[in-house]
Amino acid sequence: MTLNLSVLTPNRIVWDSEVKEIILSTNSGKISVLPNHAPIATAVDIGILRIRLNDQWLTIALIGGFARIGNNEITILINDTEKGSDIDPQEAQQALEIAEANLRKAEGKRQKIEAKLALRRARTRVEAINAIS
Repeated sequence: MTLNLSVLTPNRIVWDSEVKEIILSTNSGKISVLPNHAPIATAVDIGILRIRLNDQWLTIALIGGFARIGNNEITILINDTEKGSDIDPQEAQQALEIAEANLRKAEGKRQKIEAKLALRRARTRVEAINAIS
């Protein structure tokens, strides 16, 4: 038995196909979704979506959104995304280092919040690369 997974951004369809299982980062932690999962709607956190196709796992970096799960269908609406295989490792590592430096230099509440979010996005991209290595 499989699940139909759709991952959508405002600009494109990222994924629309059957999968065996997913592991999704939500605002309350990671959840694993297998066929016949209980229906839920949840906020999607900045993090990794792991997709299992038979014995192969793929990773996609997600940058916040919402997910609806029910009747063996998963719809994930997200702000932005990148497949782990499409991320340039050197660029991602450089962006992580810049984000860490920006957080150290941040002054004021707003700058610190923005810097922390940028750092989470950068870490997620590096994690997506490392998950496929």
